[in-house]
Amino acid sequence: MMSSTSVLSVISPIRRARHEAGRAVKKRIPYVNEDVSGRDFKYYIFDWDDNILHMPTKIRMEHLDADGVWRPVDVSTSTFALVRADEEHYRPPSDGGWRAAFLNFQDEPGRSTFIEDTIAALERVEHGEKPGPSYTALKKTLREGRLFAIVTARGHSPETIEKAVRIFIRYALSEDEREEMMSNLRGYRQWIDGVGDGEFGTDAEELDYYLGMCRYSAVTYEGFKERLVNDPIYREKLAVATTASRPELAKEFAIQDFVEHIFHMLRRAGRLDRSVSIGFSDDDVGNVKTVSSFIRAELSKRYEGIKFVVYDTSDRSLAKGRKVCVSGQLNLPGF
Repeated sequence: MMSSTSVLSVISPIRRARHEAGRAVKKRIPYVNEDVSGRDFKYYIFDWDDNILHMPTKIRMEHLDADGVWRPVDVSTSTFALVRADEEHYRPPSDGGWRAAFLNFQDEPGRSTFIEDTIAALERVEHGEKPGPSYTALKKTLREGRLFAIVTARGHSPETIEKAVRIFIRYALSEDEREEMMSNLRGYRQWIDGVGDGEFGTDAEELDYYLGMCRYSAVTYEGFKERLVNDPIYREKLAVATTASRPELAKEFAIQDFVEHIFHMLRRAGRLDRSVSIGFSDDDVGNVKTVSSFIRAELSKRYEGIKFVVYDTSDRSLAKGRKVCVSGQLNLPGF
């Protein structure tokens, strides 16, 4: 539970008295941060690997050595981002192709390497290792109860990625921060959904509702690829795309999906009467360029009332990334 100081710093004097009176009640009354009704709408799209966390998962490749022999080599996600277009020196395994290359990036029966590696990466952060440049941004997004999307080149199901986010909440957020998150989530439910006193679910139920409103897109997951190839526009784009550029197109499709989700949600709720902004961060330069061009050419024109920004987090010497494309003005939390 949040300390008295941290709670009282975010509530008005009138509600402060009400809060103090409630402390004497044995049954805990959930605190609702009604101040969220004064906020604008900010939403975020995050790549996962090397953007939020430096994951230990390796990609299985073959490298052409100086003697002309192709030999197996395991590469990190950050290295792969640099060499994936170098088809002269790197290729997927001759036995199994790209599916074999990304075997550790798929869901496996009875085991989830992604969950194991997420826990390992978070434990390294706990022991002092530097996290990804958008780690703090995701923390603040969760604390504030903002909707978000995870868009990754992995091949996991949405349920697996959501489970990883739950683990992130458990490891990365303190008890006070989790309580702050819940108070904001109930505030949004009261404001947007009209939930009254005594109608809120348990913390677990409210967290389920919130995470269910977010989006989790692993662009090499079979279910996602099926949606992609069934889209008439992207089916045509994929037909002429190079192998290296296909993940970028897939991320573009996932971003469009999230923007449409946000737009239709706000329109149904009658909440398109204030500023709406969406931020995207990724450590892959190719993805950054593709998404930047896509925003300029299509999204910013189709959704003129939404502000967009893209952050390039590929340079590890820059702790919070570099803003490379802006449509309107938006600053990601933590940047």
